[in-house]
Amino acid sequence: MITRILLHAAATFATVAALIGTPARAADSEKPQYYELRTYSTKSAGQQQRINNYWQSAAVPAYNRMGIQPVGVFTGEQDSATNKIYVLIPCDSLEVFAAIPAKLGADADYQKAAAGFLNAPKTNAAYERIESSLLVAFDGMKHLAVPPADKRPNVFELRNYISPSEGKGLNKIHMFESGEITVMKEVGLAPVFYGRTVVGSPMPSLFYMTSGENMEEHKKHWQGFSDAPVWKQLQADPQYKDNMTGSIKLILKRTSASQI
Repeated sequence: MITRILLHAAATFATVAALIGTPARAADSEKPQYYELRTYSTKSAGQQQRINNYWQSAAVPAYNRMGIQPVGVFTGEQDSATNKIYVLIPCDSLEVFAAIPAKLGADADYQKAAAGFLNAPKTNAAYERIESSLLVAFDGMKHLAVPPADKRPNVFELRNYISPSEGKGLNKIHMFESGEITVMKEVGLAPVFYGRTVVGSPMPSLFYMTSGENMEEHKKHWQGFSDAPVWKQLQADPQYKDNMTGSIKLILKRTSASQI
């Protein structure tokens, strides 16, 4: 039953994404990745541990066997009984994404390792609910980037920028691609991914993640971004006026299941 539900969801995502399309790509043949950003809501540290154990022992190995990696698994920086678990799954195409449920269903090792989690009863639920968004990478950064090993980050910041219309959403992405991404890399924010929401909530919106060695250094990198002349020019450019209505900013840390 779970596999059939996931398969239906993947097929729906693929169909809608095909209808919507992606932003015009550059002349090169490199295609942007798609990302599933999955969010688990919880009500206890026990549920959080069960979700992490599921990804560490069952799901991440299964996704890796499909050639899907690295998988990111994150939670709130400050421990809380209601912390959410965020999972970032990169796929090289919609076809790869749509094939996941069937491959999980046929993976005997996964089914065995995940059985207790997938079949958890109402009286002992593994989580409160799952929400999921399908994103397509920006042309300005088409593939997920793992921060360099010599600067392994301990802080990850996930941001969701919400726009008033689809046109303004694309305008904000153009703003990123006209200098914001480059500056973020130059000042050490070590971006992990940028993605436009194709299916999910809220829409229209985009998500991106930056990282830092620790909170103090991360704040310094953001200050460097704020002080950058390119950013100030973009911020003052009237063509980018009012392309956002709000934002959500989360400070996260990796869990032991994460490959990022």
